[in-house]
Amino acid sequence: MGISKLTTEKVKERVDIVEVVGDYVPLKKKGQNMWACCPFHNEKSPSFSISPAKQIYKCFGCGKAGDPIQFVMDIEGVGFTEAIRHLAGKYGIEVEEDKERTPEQDQAQSERESLYIALGFARDFFVKNLQTPEGKSIGLSYFKERGFSPVIIEKFDLGYALDGWDHLLKAAKSAGFQEEILLKAGLILQKEGDASRVYDRFRGRVTFTIHNIGGKPIGFGARILTKDKSQPKYINSPETAVYHKSDVLYGMFQAKKAIREKDNCYLVEGYTDVVSLHLSGIENVVASSGTSLTEGQIKLIKRFTDQVTVLYDGDSAGIKASLRGIDLLLEGGLNVKAVVFPDGEDPDSYSRKVGSQAFQDYLEQNSRDFIGFKIGLYKDEFVKNPIRKAEVIREVIQSIGKIPDPIIRSVYAKEAATLLEVEEDVIHTELNKSLLKTQKDHYNQQQEPQVPETGFEEFLPTEEKTQFSDILKVQEREMVRLLINYGWETLDQEELHLCDYLLAETQDLEFETPVYEKILLTYRQILRRGEVPSVDLFIRQKDEEMRQEIIDLITPRHEISNHWHERHQIFINTESDNLSLTGFKSILRLKRRVVQKMMEEAKQKIKSAESDQEADVKIDELQKIYFELKKVQLEIDKELGIVIG
Repeated sequence: MGISKLTTEKVKERVDIVEVVGDYVPLKKKGQNMWACCPFHNEKSPSFSISPAKQIYKCFGCGKAGDPIQFVMDIEGVGFTEAIRHLAGKYGIEVEEDKERTPEQDQAQSERESLYIALGFARDFFVKNLQTPEGKSIGLSYFKERGFSPVIIEKFDLGYALDGWDHLLKAAKSAGFQEEILLKAGLILQKEGDASRVYDRFRGRVTFTIHNIGGKPIGFGARILTKDKSQPKYINSPETAVYHKSDVLYGMFQAKKAIREKDNCYLVEGYTDVVSLHLSGIENVVASSGTSLTEGQIKLIKRFTDQVTVLYDGDSAGIKASLRGIDLLLEGGLNVKAVVFPDGEDPDSYSRKVGSQAFQDYLEQNSRDFIGFKIGLYKDEFVKNPIRKAEVIREVIQSIGKIPDPIIRSVYAKEAATLLEVEEDVIHTELNKSLLKTQKDHYNQQQEPQVPETGFEEFLPTEEKTQFSDILKVQEREMVRLLINYGWETLDQEELHLCDYLLAETQDLEFETPVYEKILLTYRQILRRGEVPSVDLFIRQKDEEMRQEIIDLITPRHEISNHWHERHQIFINTESDNLSLTGFKSILRLKRRVVQKMMEEAKQKIKSAESDQEADVKIDELQKIYFELKKVQLEIDKELGIVIG
């Protein structure tokens, strides 16, 4: 079941944006707001603003914005319900389940909850098995040989699956779990040809619990300890309703805080590599668990950092086979470095061999950006073979072409030219060819052409269209900004609210900018329901585009300190000092731009009609419209004090 509305409302009433954000980043007060370096992207000077009065945050660097609930969703990578549960726990609010849900919603939510409970039971069962005679002699002794401490075993929920067909099955059924849930959780299997016969999926293996970003068990990896070549070394949980392999990285739950703090993510291959690095004091590490990297996994890393360091085993053939992963990381907008271990070593074996400090030193001293790393791999091959060198140049250029940022592409092109000992112009020429080919391939894949066959000039708007559309958008935004920030304020001594005036004056105007039209429509709907259109009501809208725009409209980028202008005896009139005048001028400016746009459209129609010999009457009519519009503009100019020679 979901969370009740009452619980959600209690959380919203109790939660404080400063306390929530302060759990993750240090805050400093400046003016009315708190400021910090953004936790969502790398920056040296604070551009992350927190408004205690409005209970919102806004980063002027990367654009992230929202309320305390959205912040938890963004920083922890969880959904709305999980964020509410997180905040309820922080503030000691009892979570009540929602009883007003459809049977279908209840069933889907109930099944997910049942899967989490079953997987949690399995985790506890495997962990407890380490204390059984079999678990101690086989599972625990294996972990001890690896140097895994009790703290690390507990941290990662490491365990042991007893060697037998139905140990977990029997224990789970005794605890009240149905076979159907155990099957859906991937914990048991049906015998081929006889669905009535079921047995444990994991048997006689040490287990590695796979957690979601919030720390719940969602699956397992299990390693065999015997030398039975008929059995796979690892068995992993199948895809389930709560476990999607392509969106999960092993160790991310334990690593996310360190990744954010270090602004770097070490990427390894297996479970034991992750655990061993933690033993060496390196916690910002995750594993792809032996599978090829996916777009979902790359996006998961990018939530916490833009820097990735890939750790490769000392096996050149294996490294070359896995270089595709670097291209995917580059394509995902990540900055990539790589470290290669000595021949025959992997992160797990090498960390145990040299010890924690020497291992950390090795990573720092041998970390290379992807260009130097990739060229170094093939250097021996192309020293005496010009043809092979040309192939390597093309491969390197192809990788550089994956980088979305043109400035970073340029930097790497320069470095590649130096390392490959070729002219930089050659690299740039080939890079441009590669980029054009990529764009052409992408274009050809589209069902409808994006650029007219006559050329780019028809695809671009005219200077006039750009000018009037952009200026009109600015005025629409300004009117909506006043509406959101001051709409419920009364004008002077009157009973009239500013929103009454602004909405009446724009009743017959249709805004060209879709998001501002949506905000106006929503504002009117809220008033019709008899509610006060507060900022709080707007930033909780489900429409993400509208919610983000509202936060932009209510968050000032700069503010003048009260102490500063009082000390210097400089007093500045603000827009809120005379809302009647501010609203009046805003409407006039908006109408002026609308009239100007209509005049421009009339001019274009006159030009088109002039080429038609039988259009004299039409031209005369259009000219009358134009001059009537010109009169209106002059009247508005007069009110605004605009003098045009």
